[in-house]
Amino acid sequence: MSSAANPLRLAGAVAVVAGATRGAGRGIARALGEAGAMVYCTGRSMRGRPSPYNRPETIEETAESINAAGGHAVALRVDHTAEAEVAALFERVEHEQGRLDILVNSIAGEDPMMNWWVPFWEVNLTNAEALLRQALVSRVTTAKHAARLMTRRQRGFIAEVTENDLLLSSGDALSQFLRFSHKSLAAIYGAEMRKQGIVAVAITPGFMRSERVLEHFGVTEENWREAGKKDRNFLESESPLFVGRAIVALATDPAIAERSGQLFSSWEVARDYGLTDVDGRRPDWGRLEIDYSQIPLAMLESMKDAIEVQAAWLELLSKRTRSFQAAFLEQTAALM
Repeated sequence: MSSAANPLRLAGAVAVVAGATRGAGRGIARALGEAGAMVYCTGRSMRGRPSPYNRPETIEETAESINAAGGHAVALRVDHTAEAEVAALFERVEHEQGRLDILVNSIAGEDPMMNWWVPFWEVNLTNAEALLRQALVSRVTTAKHAARLMTRRQRGFIAEVTENDLLLSSGDALSQFLRFSHKSLAAIYGAEMRKQGIVAVAITPGFMRSERVLEHFGVTEENWREAGKKDRNFLESESPLFVGRAIVALATDPAIAERSGQLFSSWEVARDYGLTDVDGRRPDWGRLEIDYSQIPLAMLESMKDAIEVQAAWLELLSKRTRSFQAAFLEQTAALM
């Protein structure tokens, strides 16, 4: 699976991709396999046993695509909301491989319980607790057991896949909260595992051509450019493999520990490391002059206000944190 653009930089490495059934998770698993890693592809959808999403994709298909291209992968059904199943997964990885180098959390990226934007006072909370368990608790559970295995070798790399490289994201208040939490987890993990030699990052793809998105536009990966007639933003879209190649680049960067805890985007990583997508393009969502004409006015106004409030919030927190840092270091100098 090696190529001049993406040699086997992860040969001998062991990776778990949680939520590898479709979308970003599948693309990331393929990219890790492309780079030479042994990939455990986990999720709930198997042949004859679909998840509540009731979609056709399966984890077997993901693993088979990696193996067919010359890589090494295995598909394991795991419900990441069940801690016993998660613990058993990493016990198996340790037994079979003796190590874990990379964990990618891509669980519930397109969970159908996430809803489109409405004012927060109109949010439907019927599935709120189930969604929190599926999209957040599952990730913490998975990272917890992965970190326990990684700390034994004092090294490892954890990536939380999220949406957008700002606090802002799509969806209603609950969906935005979950995606903000995914970003926060990387900062929490990055700080707590610094002395264990384990790096944690959050990363977002751009306008990604997941199976669900392709269906929405009525196109396939072969003729996806036809959808540009409906939405010109789609012409800057990327395949799910692109964010996977970005994760490979970060995981193999010897200086990545200096950026642990940070939020990355596929397009910025591609610029920094000279990456290309499966078709040789380098899509750059961050430099696109986005066409907002199809977005409802009420949503645009909400985005405008959110950006203003969040920018001020971040500036204040940065100033306050730096001030506290200086005082804390001075007051604890004799203790550490």
